[in-house]
Amino acid sequence: MRRISLAIAACAAVAACSPEETAETAAPAKMAADHSMGQSTAGADMMRMMAPAAGDSEATRGYKAAMMGMMKSAPAYVGDPDIDFMKQMRGHHVAAVAMARVELAQGQNAEAKALAQEIITAQEREIAVIDAWLAANTT
Repeated sequence: MRRISLAIAACAAVAACSPEETAETAAPAKMAADHSMGQSTAGADMMRMMAPAAGDSEATRGYKAAMMGMMKSAPAYVGDPDIDFMKQMRGHHVAAVAMARVELAQGQNAEAKALAQEIITAQEREIAVIDAWLAANTT
């Protein structure tokens, strides 16, 4: 009985001294755990959340389509941190441009629309930089 009590006390001490788990740290761990068990419940939940729904506005459908497109077309990781960064960031930028175009088409607020235009300009420039880098650094 004493060993069990000591084990429980040790576990409690470790838990108390561990960094606090936040939504940002828990989600990747949960997705990895789900994936390692042959399931992708977190990913499936996210895909369901992005699926068009009957009551969605045109803008919401556009935003969801941009996010879904990014998730579906995400390239496989190759293990090289630079190449993986560039390829994943490119998809992220393409989705940002698509979302910004939805804002320009559907948005009403002048400040939001101005930011959307700035995002398009900056992200398209960065996509060109990424494309040039990938062309020079991959086969």
